[in-house]
Amino acid sequence: MSARYNWKQRLALALLPPIAAALIRLLGWTLRVEEIGALDFHADNNKTTRVYCVWHRCLLTIAYHFRGHGIANLISPSFDGEFITRISRRMGYTAARGSSSRGGVGGLLGMQRALEHARYAAFTADGPRGPQYVAKPGAVKLAQQVGGGVGIFYAAPERAWQLRSWDRFLIPKPFSRVVIAWEAPVSVPAAANAAELETARMAVEQSLERARAAAEQQVAAWQKEKRSSQ
Repeated sequence: MSARYNWKQRLALALLPPIAAALIRLLGWTLRVEEIGALDFHADNNKTTRVYCVWHRCLLTIAYHFRGHGIANLISPSFDGEFITRISRRMGYTAARGSSSRGGVGGLLGMQRALEHARYAAFTADGPRGPQYVAKPGAVKLAQQVGGGVGIFYAAPERAWQLRSWDRFLIPKPFSRVVIAWEAPVSVPAAANAAELETARMAVEQSLERARAAAEQQVAAWQKEKRSSQ
């Protein structure tokens, strides 16, 4: 265990991740998931796309659903990142340690190394600090190197607690329905120049927003149906 953590942090890292992972598993077991949209490009049906993006606020909503799929996530090298890493490993994810800030070079290298062993690389496009719904370029750059474009999806719970964080993080309520909306992957030319990479980044951002709109529309339909039946 790293000496850079004080005794309180070391104690927290030893005790809390197993509890958090167990709670996520328990919560996830109660959720009912429905998937909509471009299902031909669902990760289970699409063998060519290895890089995927989602908005940061729905991380907890999908943590249980995609466990054990061979997914590598980019996690910062901070103490908070170490805490999340220990939880994610218990959930069956591969942690690629690195920063998405300062150009994201370290994070990109970490994801490249992780893909040598993982099936997929997943980015929280606007994480870890935002701004909300603004995609960073890391996923596009990695997709340029490995091919297959950038896969897009978004998850929305029918009932959730919403935190007052920068991303309005969602904690689905037990026994809620969850919709996962898929979009077709955004293509990234292997020989793309800086301008073309920026165009692809913007396309990822727009596609994520379409997925979010589709998921939230489905949630609204569920809620309307529930009100009309009461």
